[in-house]
Formats: sequence, structure tokens, C-alpha cells
Amino acid sequence: MTDAVAIPAPHRIGLLEGDGIGHEIVPAARRVVDAAVAAVHGPEIDWVPLPLGADAIATHGTPTPESTLDALAGLNSWILGPHDSAAYPDPFRAQLTPGGQIRKRFDLYANIRPARALPGVRAVSPRMDLVIVRENTEGLYADRNMVVGSGEFMPTPDVALAVGVVTRAACERIAHTAFRLATRRRRRVTIVHKANVLSLTTGLFRDVCREIGAQYPSVTVDDEHVDAMAAHLVRHGADYDVVVTENMFGDILSDLAGELSGSLGTAASINASDTQAMAQAAHGAAPDIAGRNRANPTALILSAAMLLDRLGTAHDLPEFAAAARRIEHAVDATVEAGVATADLGGLASTAEFTEAVVARTRRR
Repeated sequence: MTDAVAIPAPHRIGLLEGDGIGHEIVPAARRVVDAAVAAVHGPEIDWVPLPLGADAIATHGTPTPESTLDALAGLNSWILGPHDSAAYPDPFRAQLTPGGQIRKRFDLYANIRPARALPGVRAVSPRMDLVIVRENTEGLYADRNMVVGSGEFMPTPDVALAVGVVTRAACERIAHTAFRLATRRRRRVTIVHKANVLSLTTGLFRDVCREIGAQYPSVTVDDEHVDAMAAHLVRHGADYDVVVTENMFGDILSDLAGELSGSLGTAASINASDTQAMAQAAHGAAPDIAGRNRANPTALILSAAMLLDRLGTAHDLPEFAAAARRIEHAVDATVEAGVATADLGGLASTAEFTEAVVARTRRR
């Protein structure tokens, strides 16, 4: 009698469609992931749909139900669609966005945003292939610098103040994230700061990143002021590898890099802690085209590929890492063949583009 072959247990990944085009691009990303994982004979994924956004207001009385957050606590990964919180009714419109609540609840301190020009897509910087590693929990943003309340306040109706927070602990962990990533790439890290003006806050960020960099002797380290970095990305963005920076600078520079490399419609992103990760495209909910089969799912598909790669590395699942590479190659081949949505100059619908990518993930 031969021994029975062990069947891998399904891997559970959360699925939150969100608002607007999320109802189209999240199912598209799921289809591509399933096709790629099956093509490499990886473990079956057990998808866990969870309510979030405007639909959740109707069914649960809040855009971010506590049941959803409780379910996420039991998962190590999920895909989040965009949210359109500006369209929520009061009082939800003025509250922390669903994505912000999730980031804060699970301490997703690393926002990792690659900017890579896809073949066949017109780009200002066609050779760009960099990753911006953004500290995601501190800085000047009002939802990330106070335990209770906002970091913005007005002592008089004519004076507004904001509090910026930078701590050594947060700088150390985001620096380690950046340097570990660089060892898998071209072994260069650029620290972006504004220490000539914000000498205490961004000066601390720069100095701590330099200290951590000394622990990675194989990685070359340099640094740039944020204003100079913006100009350098435009002039010679292909020269950079991994860029590590604080919250607001990372938000702005990653959007700039996304456009320089082709379009925010291709800008992938994950938000991660040491134990959990959330795939989330950098773009918004695009309510003007929602439900019209015109949305570009590329950014979320590539975000899902990043999630698979992370799972493959963290949990010793080489099939997931292989599936991630297969997805990236399929997206490149699809776009290079001229199959693209309207925002990239093509004629394909959301469904047609997704089907083309799925078909290519299944090829050897």
C-alpha cells in the first residue's frame, strides 16, 4: 500500500470589495490569483468575503463593521478594494476612512509601493523600476499621530496647527524593511528627508536609517532632500532602486513615481506589519466609471501578486512566489500585446483585460 499524498490545506485570504470600481477590480484580481495559483499547482485559496464601505453602511450601520475587523484579526492577508468615503453620509464622511481604520487597528506600518514601467505603456520614465518604502504610522497625517483625536487643532478660528510625530522605533522597523527589500533587488537604498529644515523630525528619520543601513554592508546607502528627490525622479528616475521615507513624503513621491512610470492605474501597493499584509491599489474608487466595465484592474492585480510573493517568502510557499511572478509576466505580456483599458490607450473592457491576463497566467 502506498502512502497517501498530503493535500495542502486551503490558505485563507480576506476579500473586501469596498466602493465604486472595487466591485469590478477585486473580483478581477481574485480570478487572476486563482488562475495563477492553479497553474503552478499551489495550495487552494479559501477566499473570505467581508463587508466594507457604502454597502456595509446599508447592512451593518457602519462602513467598517466590527465583525469585519474581528475576521481580519484571524487572517494574515487580505485584498482591499478602494473606498469612496467622501460620498458616505454623515457622520461617516468625517470619520477615519475604512482603509485608515484597518491600517491603524493592525499596525500596518510599511506601505510598499513599486513604480515600474510596463512594456508597451507610454511613460515619462520608461526604464523606471523602483520601490518606495513609506513609513505608514507617523508623520503629519492627522489619523496617524495621536492615540485619541486628531493631530490637527485650531487654538483660534484663524490659526491651525498640526503635530508631526517621528519615533526611533518606527524609523528602525521601516528601515529594516527597506534594507531587507534592497538585498533582494539591486542593493541600493536612498533615504529621503528634509533635515535641512525639519532637522529634529526628519533628521532623526535620516540618522536612524543610516544607523540601520550599517547593518547591511552589501547595500549602498545615500540620501536626498525631498524637493531634490522630486526633481531627480523626473530627470533620471531609472537610477533609483529602493527609496525609504516618512509618511507624507512617501505618499507624494509614490504618486509622482506612479505617473512617471506610466499611470496610477498600474501602481501596486501593499500595507504590511510583521505578521499581516493588505493588498491595496494606490488609486481611488473612480465612482464616475463604476459599473461601466471600464475600470483598469492592473494595479490591484499587481498588488495581489505582491501579496502572494510576501506569503510565499514568509510561509515557505514557493508556489505562491511562483504564482506572483507568473501574474507579473502575464500582465506585462498582455499590455505589450496591445490589450489595455482606455486609461492606458487601449480599447479593452475590464472583463476583456482580465480574461486576457487569466489566459496568459495559464500558459507555460
